[in-house]
Amino acid sequence: NWNNFEGRASRKELWMFFLIYFLILVIEIFFAITLDRFLSNIAIVIIFITMLIHFFPSLAVAIRRLQDSGNSAWMVVLSLIPLGIIVLLIFFCKDSLPGQNRYGPNPKGIGSY
Repeated sequence: NWNNFEGRASRKELWMFFLIYFLILVIEIFFAITLDRFLSNIAIVIIFITMLIHFFPSLAVAIRRLQDSGNSAWMVVLSLIPLGIIVLLIFFCKDSLPGQNRYGPNPKGIGSY
């Protein structure tokens, strides 16, 4: 569901995505630190490529999570402001709106009336 900007994403989907992404980066950074200078530079390029590859999927899951909690996708622009990241974290931690909202059915399937 990496290229889907429509619909809703549960908290579990968002946090599992970012956990896996974080673990991949930690492993790559560990190898970049432990390798010699030449291979370390190659590892840094690989880290940069990984970050580019994950940009749109992380944007998609963040937008769908915001829509799940009843907020506009434009709220993701708050990530450009340092204190806005804290506001986004609060929205990401909010529970799903029960039932269907204007973005689609509840991803948990609970509370559908």
